[in-house]
Amino acid sequence: MQTDIVKKSVEELDESVVFDKPNIFCHFAGGIGEPKYMPIADWQTLTKLLQEAQVAYNDIVAAMNLVLFEDAMNHVCRINRILELPRGNALLVGVGGSGKQSLSRLAAFISSLEVSQIQLKKGYGIPDLKKELAGLYLKSGMKNVGIMFLMTDAQVPNEHFLVLINDLLASGEVPDLFPDDEVENILSGVRNEVKGAGLVDTRENCWKFFIDRVRRQIKVVLCFSPVGNTLRVRSRKFPAIINCTQINWFHEWPQEALISVAQRFLQDVDILPYEYKETISRFMSYAHTSVNSMSRVYLQNERRYNYTTPKSYLEQISLYGKLLHQKHKELRSKVGRLENGLDKLRSTAAQVDELKEKLAIQEIELREKNEAADRLIEIVGIETQKVQNEKSIADEEEKKVGFIAEEVSKKQRDCEEDLVKAEPALSAAQAALNTLNKANLTELKSFGSPPGVVTNVTAAVMVLLAPKGKVPKDRSWKAAKIVMAKVDAFLDALINYDKENIHPEIIKAIQPYLKNPEFEPDFVRSKSAAAAGLCAWVINIIKFYEVYCDVEPKRRALEAANAELAAAQDKLLVITQKVASLEEQLAKLTADFEKATADKLRCQQEADQTQATIQLANRLVGGLASENVRWAEAVAEFMQQGTTLPGDILLVTAFISYVGCFTKSFRNDLLHKMWLPHIRALEPPIPINDTIDPLKLLTDEATIAHWFNEGLPSDRMSTENATILTNSDRWPLMIDPQLQGLKWIKQKYGENLKVLRLGQKGYLEIIEQALVKGSTVLIENIDEHIDPVLNPLLGRNLIKKGKAIKIGDKEVEFNPNFRLILQTKLSNPHYQPEQQAQTTLINFTVTRDGLEDQLLAEVVKVERPDLEELKADLTKQQNDFKIMLNGLEDDLLSRLSSAGENILGDTALVENLETTKKTAAEIEEKVAEAKVTSQEIDVAREIYRPAAARASLLYFILNDLNAINPVYQFSLKAFSVVFQNAIIKAEFTGEETVQERVIKLIDCITFQVFQYTTRGLFECDKLIFSSQMAFQILLISEEITSMELDFLLRFPIKPHVTSPAKEEFRNLDRDIENQAKRWKKIIESECPEKEKFPQEWKNKTALQRLCMMRALRPDRMCYALTDFIEEKLGSKYVKNRTMEFSKSFEEASPSTPIFFILSPGVNPLKDVEQLGKQMGYTEDNGNFHNVSLGQGQEIVAEVAMDEGATKGHWVILQNIHLVRKWLPALEKKLEFYSEGSHDNYRVFISAEPAATAAAHIIPQGILESSIKITNEPPTGIKANIHKALDNFSQETLEMCGKEAEFKVILFSLCYFHAVVAERRKFGPQGWNKIYPFNVGDLNISVSVLYNYLEANAKVPWEDLRYLFGEIMYGGHITDDWDRRLCITYLEEYMQPDLVDGELYLAPNFPAPPNTDYLGYHNYIDEMMPAESPYLYGLHPNAEIGFLTTTSENLFRTVFEMQPRDAGASGGTTVTREDKVKQILDEILEKLPEEFNMAEIMGKVEERTPYVIVAFQECERMNYLTSELKRSLKELDLGLKGELTVTSDMEQLENSLFLDQVPTIWASRAYPSLLGLSAWFNDLVLRLRELEAWSSDFVLPICVWLAGFFNPQSLLTAIMQSTARRFELPLDKMCLYCDVTKKQKEDFTSAPREGAFVYGIFMEGARWDVAQGVIAESRLKELYPLLPVINIRALTQDKQDNRNMYECPVYKTRQRGPTYIWTFNLKTKDKPAKWVLAGVALLLQT
Repeated sequence: MQTDIVKKSVEELDESVVFDKPNIFCHFAGGIGEPKYMPIADWQTLTKLLQEAQVAYNDIVAAMNLVLFEDAMNHVCRINRILELPRGNALLVGVGGSGKQSLSRLAAFISSLEVSQIQLKKGYGIPDLKKELAGLYLKSGMKNVGIMFLMTDAQVPNEHFLVLINDLLASGEVPDLFPDDEVENILSGVRNEVKGAGLVDTRENCWKFFIDRVRRQIKVVLCFSPVGNTLRVRSRKFPAIINCTQINWFHEWPQEALISVAQRFLQDVDILPYEYKETISRFMSYAHTSVNSMSRVYLQNERRYNYTTPKSYLEQISLYGKLLHQKHKELRSKVGRLENGLDKLRSTAAQVDELKEKLAIQEIELREKNEAADRLIEIVGIETQKVQNEKSIADEEEKKVGFIAEEVSKKQRDCEEDLVKAEPALSAAQAALNTLNKANLTELKSFGSPPGVVTNVTAAVMVLLAPKGKVPKDRSWKAAKIVMAKVDAFLDALINYDKENIHPEIIKAIQPYLKNPEFEPDFVRSKSAAAAGLCAWVINIIKFYEVYCDVEPKRRALEAANAELAAAQDKLLVITQKVASLEEQLAKLTADFEKATADKLRCQQEADQTQATIQLANRLVGGLASENVRWAEAVAEFMQQGTTLPGDILLVTAFISYVGCFTKSFRNDLLHKMWLPHIRALEPPIPINDTIDPLKLLTDEATIAHWFNEGLPSDRMSTENATILTNSDRWPLMIDPQLQGLKWIKQKYGENLKVLRLGQKGYLEIIEQALVKGSTVLIENIDEHIDPVLNPLLGRNLIKKGKAIKIGDKEVEFNPNFRLILQTKLSNPHYQPEQQAQTTLINFTVTRDGLEDQLLAEVVKVERPDLEELKADLTKQQNDFKIMLNGLEDDLLSRLSSAGENILGDTALVENLETTKKTAAEIEEKVAEAKVTSQEIDVAREIYRPAAARASLLYFILNDLNAINPVYQFSLKAFSVVFQNAIIKAEFTGEETVQERVIKLIDCITFQVFQYTTRGLFECDKLIFSSQMAFQILLISEEITSMELDFLLRFPIKPHVTSPAKEEFRNLDRDIENQAKRWKKIIESECPEKEKFPQEWKNKTALQRLCMMRALRPDRMCYALTDFIEEKLGSKYVKNRTMEFSKSFEEASPSTPIFFILSPGVNPLKDVEQLGKQMGYTEDNGNFHNVSLGQGQEIVAEVAMDEGATKGHWVILQNIHLVRKWLPALEKKLEFYSEGSHDNYRVFISAEPAATAAAHIIPQGILESSIKITNEPPTGIKANIHKALDNFSQETLEMCGKEAEFKVILFSLCYFHAVVAERRKFGPQGWNKIYPFNVGDLNISVSVLYNYLEANAKVPWEDLRYLFGEIMYGGHITDDWDRRLCITYLEEYMQPDLVDGELYLAPNFPAPPNTDYLGYHNYIDEMMPAESPYLYGLHPNAEIGFLTTTSENLFRTVFEMQPRDAGASGGTTVTREDKVKQILDEILEKLPEEFNMAEIMGKVEERTPYVIVAFQECERMNYLTSELKRSLKELDLGLKGELTVTSDMEQLENSLFLDQVPTIWASRAYPSLLGLSAWFNDLVLRLRELEAWSSDFVLPICVWLAGFFNPQSLLTAIMQSTARRFELPLDKMCLYCDVTKKQKEDFTSAPREGAFVYGIFMEGARWDVAQGVIAESRLKELYPLLPVINIRALTQDKQDNRNMYECPVYKTRQRGPTYIWTFNLKTKDKPAKWVLAGVALLLQT
């Protein structure tokens, strides 16, 4: 296009100059720092300039490793040109990782601009951004500094940020950026410069000067991604983003760019041979682009998003270099170890001969040593004998001495004991003396004539003191006084008394005194204290002496014994000394002997050692012979691996970098169908291993065994995921809806793992601590959007040479051991390219095979616990063996490598090697045995596989249900519980064979899962689920083929298109033509699905019969599918009885809440309250908390949950959909209390489902873990009557006095309730509006019935009908026609015949006889006719429409749930814009000019009512067509890019694309249900009709009533014309409808009165032209056209209403608000019949 314009515009064009490449101008063509806007001569110049700039940038600012390929250089020049423009702002559009920021920074550096970027931190908001901008304004406006303000998507956490950016770009004026005082500072700061510029320094001029400079100096560069709607919406909301910036698109990197980037980085990989570098670069670029194309197929088939960006490509290159170095090093290490081992074995064999020579010398030396030792033995023997003789003598003496010593010690003990006895007496005597002193003795002495006792005492003392036993005869007081004359001498004599040597005479003389009873100290004390002391002394001295006399002989004997002992000891000493000298001599001899013996032993040991070493060497060489061969082979293999390493690592790198997000089949396709063939075809070739398996290169069996032991599922996909996770450079992000990866990670890292969630209190602090310590952090359960604060961490944007990282505004030290793992529970998250570039997405979603194996283990665990235990033990053992064998091999090699030179000198080492080898051999033997056992176990386990396969299949069907409604979420954990319960419920009878048992298990599992699932599905989705389940089960069992199923679901009803299943249906058309009557009978049957097809067609398979039925009667497909499911799976899968709430409650637990999905008019919490009452949980008891959520109720709910969890209460949380922001907190709380809370704690949750998937807000975690229960009214009248009756009991039936009447009327009420509730499914033909009739209406009606029957003698039919029809049920009704319908039903069902006669509630369904409660349920089951519109009073045609829609919806949904095949769609597709443009042009072309109202009005002389109607219609048409033209022209300009696309234009475009009537048009048009193309064709017809009428304003012969915007105006005009003509009052007029027998074409003139109208359809009945009355519809004739109707006006008094049905007329089949008029039509039947049949006239079908 550019070329054409240049050629047209410029004459004499020298193309070689103009189109010369590169055609680039920039401001640094003359060199960096020399701004000159000049062209660039050639690429080399530009490359050199930019490389210089990059080197300078790296030196001055920060290291940035850029590869400047042509595209990148173009971008730098473009950004540079924009930045050099006055007010040059840029919008760079491209996916994350395209280089937008890096190239902008380089361009800013070239333009000498500072770079400013906001640093997000926790809680960063508008005030922070304003503060940042204010700083930039001051810096640029006051200091005149050039700044580039860089902003990316990640830095817009809140769209309100862009309001400020929009203002900055548009005008530079950001409101409230500076406080007033700051503004004043700015003004005064620039005032001088303003004056200097020659301007008046007014406030306005100063501020304008400041803002102008800011806008000149601040260059805003926005880096936004084009993915999704975000940029489109932003550009509409914030126009300055587009209008005030230059847009620069960063497209996908071209192949050349990818190759050159790879080559540039591979230059640094020195171990990579040069010749491979270019080929590897080509493969890397191919891998990258192939993933892009595979991602498109992935999105198309699996509806999953995967992106690659230039950043992910760079990560691939960097990972390649890292892995190549790592594996090269590992390989070298392995080869080195093995070669070392082999060297050691070779050197050992060589050492054996040397050892043999050494052994011969050692044996001679040993002989000499033996002889010397023998000689010494003799001498030592003689000396030893001598010593022994002397020693025996000494021993004898020693014994004697011992005996004597024992005697001495015995005597000594006796003496001491006796002396001890004397001690108290001596002490007492001493104590007595102590009482005496000079004073009291003097006092005693002073007595003149003392008492007798005192004189006795003194006399006794004198006896004792008698020298040498000469007792004085005079012992009188006088003599005593003389003795005591010298008190001191007397005291000394007493104290020093020789108590041990008392003369016998003294003893004799003292006796009389002692015997005297008064000679007692206490008695004497009464006379004299001194005398008492003397008395005590005398007594105790004598006592002591008596004892001492016993001791003395013993003491003498002791002394003699001691003398004897001393003599014996002296003798012993002499002998001992002699022995010691002999022993010393012997010791010397012995030492000589020991030395000789030691020498002999050493010699012996050395010889033995040499002998043993020889043996060991032989054992070592022989024992490791197998290793010798194996290691040699391994070395050769490793050498070979070394040559193929570059190619192998290349494939492995691509594998790690790209396949994580994909499912199994896509991974295999990429690896085996794309990458391997491509890598093998490359020239020059890269060596690659023929049998390469990325897993074998990245990990080994031992590591994998470790993972399995840690809980990793054992399927291939999980092993691949674990390998990617452990080898990836980028942080792994696990897509893990079943939490299997999470479980493994938690088990793998154990206590060292820091588990947290985004948004939890203090989570950033935990991350910061982990960064410093080098811990592993798991952020679980993340959403699609990750907190922008973590962006530097996700992108691993290290600063300070890789030593730190910035989190928010903090610089945190970065420990290289830190590891981050992210996990999401979302099953299909859509992460933006930026996030995917920063992380490695790993799809941990469980695979069907993997789940089957897990569930097989569960089945066998219950059915054959012995087998499963053995299997688990074996698996664990096998894993341990693998780990041990690997360890032993490593041990062997490390021992060999660390053995040093003399390996044979280390006996322990050789023995250890031998033990290792032996252990390894034993383990290998055990492994072989275990394999055999394992195979036997597997055979036994495999019998149960069909049950596990069925369960796995069912889980995946369940998992797909969220495609229908996001409320349908089921976790694997919850499914496992159901699965286990099902196994337990399939009770073992004891007589079953294993095969019978498996069949029983399959049936029980299927039905339990079916029940568990269906109670949580809406009625409309239950058949979808049952059908999908049946189809998938039959596909697996190969009862149906996928081709036939695909045909049934797609069903292309296109003429001239050959059916893919043509063989099965060949000649069907011919047979139908030949046997038309039989086929017609089937097709026109009310229940064709029950009929048998004619001829051999009845023998076709059930699925083939379904295909035929869909072709013949699409409306009956729901019933046909139900029959199909019943035939294939059993009748229990189609019975629709609600499960009792108490049974569902049994499955609840503290970790499994019950979640009620609310439906209008149903209160499920009544069941909870009822059950709670039975179990003792009520609000009165304080253990039942009912919280209805809304504003401010969140805290109440949390308190209730806290209390309930600790005390075991029930908590009801109603309407949680009203508290959107609190739901994540609720999810966490439920999860927190799922463990460790009270066993009786239960939570019941209720919420309304969202109207659309986009509006869905209930967190996945809440839905997954809950038992979901829907409480919709069931479908089908039978189920509805059962449900209505379930509200009552036998007691209810018996409570009324008029039991018979009460029972039958109650039953009739239940039937009425079921009919009015279920009639809703017929859409507007059922009810004009949807009413929430509910069980409450029925219950209150029954109470009213009971009260009225009890109060009246007769049944008050009229009153009951009024109360039920106008108040109880009628209270809901707002439409008059619906009220008429309700009353008519009651008139039919509530009449005396119900009690007295026989009343039929429906054809073939009489009111029941008098029976009991169960009898009524049985009566319904037995007597109720099959579901049919007749039961509601409707014609079977009534359900054709809604049944066809329902079945089409069902097939479409089931089809969308099937796995997609990429090959299915092909051919060229028209782009959205092209299609819209085509439609737009077509409409504009067909739209005529608007009516010229002035001209039209000028034509008319008399403005009759008809003319006025024509005017009004023309005006309305103009109002509509003008809007059509305006909006379409506007959109056309928008599509061309000449106008900004607004939201209205976008909605219009969307509507045109989807063939819908745009809302903006519909609001100006008439009601219509048509699609856009049909609507526009209808509009054109209306225009033509109006053009014809407005040409002469003569009312057409036949008027097309449907063609009016306002048909009432014409009908009113008919009455007005007649009223004017006959001068009648208009309010007394009415219309009379005379249905003619002719069609429009049969009329040639207008009627005399009124008007002929045509184009009216009847719904619910037909017009019998012959009889001129309403008649029953013909089957499949849904909207028969009425003949022309002559509508005339007449006065109300002439109106005849006999045999007339008041038929409402509506504009569309939507009825309700489109009501126009009521036409009275003739009928032979009762009008009630047509009321119940929902008969109406429609202007448009």
